[in-house]
Amino acid sequence: MKRRFIAIVFTIGTLLVLYVGHSFYIANKNPILMSNNTMTIDTHKVSPQKLFDKNWSVIKEEYYDSSFNRQHWSRWKNHYQNKIKTADDVKVATETMLASLDDPYSRFLSKDEFGRQRTSITSKIYGIGVSIINEAGKIKIINIIAKTPAQFADLRKGDIILSVNGKNINGLSVSEVSDLVKGPENTIVSLDILRGKTKIAKQIIRKEIAIKTITSSIEDEIGYIRISSFISSTVPNEFLEALENTVNTKGLIIDLRGNTGGLLSNAVFIANLFIEEGKLVSIVGRNGYRYDVIAQNTNVNINKPVVILVDQTSASATEIFAGAMKDNHRAKLVGTKTYGKGMVQKIIPMPNETGLNLTIAKYLTPGGFDINKRGINPDIKAYFTKGDIETKTDSQLESAKDLLEKMIISRAQ
Repeated sequence: MKRRFIAIVFTIGTLLVLYVGHSFYIANKNPILMSNNTMTIDTHKVSPQKLFDKNWSVIKEEYYDSSFNRQHWSRWKNHYQNKIKTADDVKVATETMLASLDDPYSRFLSKDEFGRQRTSITSKIYGIGVSIINEAGKIKIINIIAKTPAQFADLRKGDIILSVNGKNINGLSVSEVSDLVKGPENTIVSLDILRGKTKIAKQIIRKEIAIKTITSSIEDEIGYIRISSFISSTVPNEFLEALENTVNTKGLIIDLRGNTGGLLSNAVFIANLFIEEGKLVSIVGRNGYRYDVIAQNTNVNINKPVVILVDQTSASATEIFAGAMKDNHRAKLVGTKTYGKGMVQKIIPMPNETGLNLTIAKYLTPGGFDINKRGINPDIKAYFTKGDIETKTDSQLESAKDLLEKMIISRAQ
């Protein structure tokens, strides 16, 4: 099957998520790629003061809110004039400046952080193979990648990480935990986890994690496609492969639970395979400029009923896809309300191999709904319970199957 790829030069920020070994500020669930899915590196060397001044200037020119949270932006340049002497000075000053915007998604990327961001996009990382989030100050596992050390060690969704190599991680960020867990291939990382009320010690051998973000299966003529992330440049091809694998089914369940976002272009590409005409998403930029992303002819005709599974960690690019499918009446949503991340970030390479992850726009669903801090409500509410964890069942998935079977019967009639 030949598909037409839609090139969009935005990526979407989400909650801070990671495959242990590398964190995704997405995407930070934050990044923006160029349309060819590569991220350049600015190796030009400048003094710390000039790097800070450049950061200040780029934020001034490109930040979404031209009022800069109702402040005179020039005050920051004046405040740090001739005071930036080291790389640490640049980081502290830039992060302080960005904090004044009251925007949790805009951040400065050091050389190491910028490198991790690039790694997440190229889908080659080293670690144990889990997705985690910071939930109420606790580092919680929300996804286990199949056939990775984490799965073989019997780590499970819902496990709370307490310590890494004997170090208590209480109060640490996701990226800091990532730095503790990552290490050379074939070395051992020791984790203490909390499962319910039971503490468990695990010793896991680090391996290269070949990230396959999409998996598929068939059961009783129902196709199941799970998309764990929209960040990788391989997502379009992986999804087309999943469609081929489920082509002879009567309906599809697309599982977006735990998917904290990624590239806007990936979300638009997949939505466009199901939606033949109309708006897929609206992007509202600085000073109210609005751009509507319209469905293009893909020569693909997927008429089967679709149910999408979402939960409270489904965010950003995930919400763009889910919102497009819901507003265009192309799918029903089952699960719990999504996270509510409606801002668009751009990753801007800066000198000294650093970068800025900067909010440059917000997005609206095709129906004009601003989901930021509000989320998308499912058509059918269903909850993943403690009982599901104990019995290794999935009440949400069963609810999705029940709804899809009714949709299939209704269409047949």
